[in-house]
Amino acid sequence: MRMTRLFLRTLRDDPADAEVPSHKLLVRAGYVRRVAPGVYSWLPLGLKVLAKVERIIREEMDEIGAQEVRFPALLPREPYEATNRWTEYGPNLFRLKDRKGNDMLLGPTHEEMFTLLVKDLYSSYKDLPLSLYQIQTKYRDEARPRAGILRGREFIMKDSYSFDVDDAGLEAAYQAHRAAYVRIFDRLGFEYVIVKADSGAMGGSASEEFLAVSPTGEDTFVRSPGGYSANVEAVTTVAPDPVPYDGIPAAHAEQTPDTPTIDSLVDHLNAAFPRDDRSWEAGDTLKNVLVILRHPDGTREPLAIGLPGDREVDAKRLETQVAPAEVEPFEQKDFAAHPGLVKGYIGPGALGSESTTGIRYLTDPRIVDGTRWVTGADVQGSHVIDLVAGRDFTSDGTIEAAEVRAGDPAPDGSGPLELARGIEMGHIFQLGRKYAEVLDLKVLDQNGKLVTVTMGSYGVGVSRAVAAVAEYAHDESGLVWPRELAPFDVHLIVAGKDETVVAGAEQVYADLVGEGFDVLFDDRLGKVSPGVKFKDAELIGVPTIVVVGKGFVDGVVEVKDRSTGERRDVPLVDLVTALRD
Repeated sequence: MRMTRLFLRTLRDDPADAEVPSHKLLVRAGYVRRVAPGVYSWLPLGLKVLAKVERIIREEMDEIGAQEVRFPALLPREPYEATNRWTEYGPNLFRLKDRKGNDMLLGPTHEEMFTLLVKDLYSSYKDLPLSLYQIQTKYRDEARPRAGILRGREFIMKDSYSFDVDDAGLEAAYQAHRAAYVRIFDRLGFEYVIVKADSGAMGGSASEEFLAVSPTGEDTFVRSPGGYSANVEAVTTVAPDPVPYDGIPAAHAEQTPDTPTIDSLVDHLNAAFPRDDRSWEAGDTLKNVLVILRHPDGTREPLAIGLPGDREVDAKRLETQVAPAEVEPFEQKDFAAHPGLVKGYIGPGALGSESTTGIRYLTDPRIVDGTRWVTGADVQGSHVIDLVAGRDFTSDGTIEAAEVRAGDPAPDGSGPLELARGIEMGHIFQLGRKYAEVLDLKVLDQNGKLVTVTMGSYGVGVSRAVAAVAEYAHDESGLVWPRELAPFDVHLIVAGKDETVVAGAEQVYADLVGEGFDVLFDDRLGKVSPGVKFKDAELIGVPTIVVVGKGFVDGVVEVKDRSTGERRDVPLVDLVTALRD
């Protein structure tokens, strides 16, 4: 491939909407091009990298005996209605009608299709175990597409599914996929972690995520010195033991004017009601946060969340807990619809299914019986002191919605947690029989009895992997691809207009191609300066740069390692050997 023929235009400036390095560099270097928010075209350089990611995934999936299939992206409504996901996906689903008025969708995921395909063709335990996979474009109408191809509305995934007669078979399939994923991500070359994850709307039991460690990642995960690791949505709170409340003074309401925030309340408490043992702190207060849950059928439900005042509600943890409902703010119109709520002074007395408002009230696991709190008195300018959980109020249940903080104890007792960020690259589930039961996927076992098949689900973000590698493999000058993913083996530059040098570069190009190297030849003569060629080479990120310049007359070319910046002169007669080494 020659630069004079390559469909490419590099850019010197970052795209106006780009926030993360991969988005900036993949657009500037001519790998992808924006079509619409969350929708990108793949250009020749990008497709070469994408194909290499797909090759790695196919090799490792084939190695564990999985077989590739391909489903359409355009799908009928009926299978998704049977599993209720036509409704549960809500506005995230791209819906359309064909010319006959039939409801269709663009596939966000294909559990239903895999299940029905196996049901159509297999009926005996002798047909199992079975693992099928596809590499296919998916569509989800993201509310906030961002970061280029990291979070798009159209993206490419590898999704695979295992089918087994019993749970032992599912466990074996799960471990085989897990090992394959380790090999895939080792080959992709970025730092990653495997964390415990929440199964969410997918259902099932065991669930783990593979996260590319990156400060720009949207996912927060935790890890402890003792080896615990989890996505923040899957962290469970270490709740204190209940404590006796005999002898605790009766709850009493006090005037606390102009204290609608936790900080203003704490300041007022320390001034007007000082404690003997220590100062009041935010963690002594019970904060009650109101949200609206919009369910897939469009109904709106108010929900109150009680948590210690020194914690905030983590939106992603909350969304995971209430899925498939979506979380919306509790607005002024909602307060108007519930006159028993006093904004800024809401307490447990106005909440719960037994209250006058009837608003469901869920509390943080730290709020156990015997803990004492300062909280709203449901009266303007008034709070209740010494309100004891279990004695003075109860909730409708608990919810894991509070933020997880560095230093919190790991659920398994392995030490304090530290927080980091990552990009979700893979997710594996033991689905169990959720989809097989709904879609009636059964086979005859050894005794001739019909049994429901148990399934596993395993996904990899293929197009996202290109961006995840770019997040990891770049410097201030541009991309630095690992060799197994690079669009070319060698970026060859002719630096000069001398006929001998130009002819020499052509000969080097022919020789390298003849030796099996995939070469990008910058043969632009008289159009751009050597400086521009060097900048383009660093931006594009091919791991080895060969420069044919004035040293050619002495039988020498320059070889540069893009990752280290090391440059060395190599005799022409040794070039092929040096590049292979």
